[in-house]
Amino acid sequence: MKNIVLEARNLTYEYPGDEDTPAVKAVRDVSFAIEEGSFTAILGHNGSGKSTLAKLLCMIYAPTGGQIFLNGKNMSAENVTEQDVMQARREIGMVFQNPDNQIVATVVEEDVAFGCENLGIPSAEIRRRVDEALEIVGMTKYARHAPHKLSGGQKQRVAIAGTIAMKRKIIIFDESTAMLDPLGRKEVMDTILRLNREDGITVLMITHYMNEAAMADRIIVMNEGSILDDGTPGEVFSRPEPLWEVGLDVPQTTEILYKLKKDGYDVPLDVFDPEICAKIIAKALERGRS
Repeated sequence: MKNIVLEARNLTYEYPGDEDTPAVKAVRDVSFAIEEGSFTAILGHNGSGKSTLAKLLCMIYAPTGGQIFLNGKNMSAENVTEQDVMQARREIGMVFQNPDNQIVATVVEEDVAFGCENLGIPSAEIRRRVDEALEIVGMTKYARHAPHKLSGGQKQRVAIAGTIAMKRKIIIFDESTAMLDPLGRKEVMDTILRLNREDGITVLMITHYMNEAAMADRIIVMNEGSILDDGTPGEVFSRPEPLWEVGLDVPQTTEILYKLKKDGYDVPLDVFDPEICAKIIAKALERGRS
């Protein structure tokens, strides 16, 4: 078993109310453990608690109940200092939905260097990290460009580079492809997969794109602040009824195969590649119903 780098135990968060409105419990008694180097997708409709959960894991919010463990250390304990929290934030980073909210400089390489400068890292080391991060995300040739002239996907890759330069070992992507066109989504997803599979960075990705979630090692489905389902993409998507009941979709390949299976054809449900799915359907139709 791999090392557990991040763990939630009975995690709860409640947005406080006021005189006219009651408190809202956004995350309810959530527990899970994340292995080092894994890729976990978190699904859920708007209001399911997934973005609040991300902010809790990044320690932007403090939980109103339960505990968060980072590398085995209880970050919710009473004796945790501000220095402990700051150190934890160097381990875990977050890339938000809108890259314009994260870009602060007028030159790409300066933006990537910004976080490192705030950490007081020596100039020579910052230079090395910025060059390395831009190369990883495929943006080296844009180092001296103005960020506002880049496409959405390129901007998002710059935001990711800034997180990489800070040597974050865990990165949470909060619907980081939601505002992008199909090409931009592909650029960012290719970068995320490369970070995870080649560089060993632990990835948590909040998304509402089912085909993106299917690329993960594991899917956690949130609904009304609680975990509705948890398993591999093959496991979660092969039982689509609970997802449909809460207004979520499944990959188109899964939906087609599921309907064929319900109609008596012997087909697997854990196939997400359209070409492979097409071949399976053709063979199933040749064989006929079982």
